[in-house]
Amino acid sequence: MSVPVPRQRAVPPAVVRPVALPHPGLTLLVIGDDPGGSFTVPELLDTEGNRVRIRTARNLTEAARLLTHDVQCILLDLALPGGPQAPGGELDTLRAVLRLAPAHAVLVLTGEEDAERAAEAVRVGAQDYLFRGELDARVLSRAIRYAVERKRSDLAQRQLTESRLRAQENARLERGLLPTPLLDGSGLGFAACYRPGRSRALLGGDFYDVVRTADGTVHAMIGDVCGHGPDEAALGVELRIAWRALTFAGLSGDALLGTLQQVLDHEREDDEIFATVCTVDIAPDGRRAGVCLAGHPPPLAVRPGRPPALLPAADNGPALGVLPAARWPRHEVELGAVWSLMMYTDGLIEGHVGQGPRRLGQEGMAEIVAGKLAAGLRGEDLLAATVTEVRALNGGDLTDDVAVLLLDRA
Repeated sequence: MSVPVPRQRAVPPAVVRPVALPHPGLTLLVIGDDPGGSFTVPELLDTEGNRVRIRTARNLTEAARLLTHDVQCILLDLALPGGPQAPGGELDTLRAVLRLAPAHAVLVLTGEEDAERAAEAVRVGAQDYLFRGELDARVLSRAIRYAVERKRSDLAQRQLTESRLRAQENARLERGLLPTPLLDGSGLGFAACYRPGRSRALLGGDFYDVVRTADGTVHAMIGDVCGHGPDEAALGVELRIAWRALTFAGLSGDALLGTLQQVLDHEREDDEIFATVCTVDIAPDGRRAGVCLAGHPPPLAVRPGRPPALLPAADNGPALGVLPAARWPRHEVELGAVWSLMMYTDGLIEGHVGQGPRRLGQEGMAEIVAGKLAAGLRGEDLLAATVTEVRALNGGDLTDDVAVLLLDRA
């Protein structure tokens, strides 16, 4: 059965053979008001020989109710009462339809005397226009096919453009949010690896930084805010910036961590949020270091002739934000003339090994690092290969954020 469509002048409906369309199950939504039924939509068939479903709406309210997921194309009559041809209307109805159905192909129907208005409708956002006097099954089927494919192409191009812009913006954010180590004159090598746990996330709740102060001491820090959302990522950036400012102001060890806890208490949105932190200060001669741990796993030290080993982690303080009057003792360690120091967050050691409940742990991480060192890997290559193997053992992406930094003295 054909469905009435409004028109401006009487034109007898053409009797033509149905034309197949390439989209099975297609539904066409016709928006128009034709009380006289002076023109009809020709019968159309999809590629499987099924009739194309045609729905009619007399106004935008009805159109919104009939616009379901299976509608692929909309045919809008530009002579809709109160629509674009009303005084001052200026295609407002078309614009309303485009807002209502931003992912749908839209065709406009008009008379031949309104060709300029029809062209303007395309400029506004319609995929094509049709003249009432030329409308038959073949013309309509071709127009629908073209409109649907053009809309798909437009959406795909828009998504590609948005993806490129997002990638460019992410690169700018990464340059602005991830730290630039300040190590000039230290003689130390530096490498870092960062993998946020959230899908498509730029930054997670992990943070790190490395600076050299005027007295020649190199200060390094790595931390982890509990949670994985954007709020935790923002808090991690705030703590990193605060740590750098406090370090250049001359604070270190317990005094620095105590002040950093005050920053956390002020900035966190929930009293349950905490952060683990590891700080290391390396003496100007590069042979000794002081280590403070606030609920954080200890660094991994690599020295010639010895297997990789964790630095002592006894008698350390709690995570920041847990105890108001906590203390964080500083432990001094001898590093020697040649060494590497790897600092990491717990995302690296809490991945699974295989399908079972077994976790990699610190010992498993140390074994992986030892194997990569034996293979001759150093610096960024060492970190990237380590994280890659941890992911492989986990069977895919790690659920937690991972930050790893490496300092070495050759």
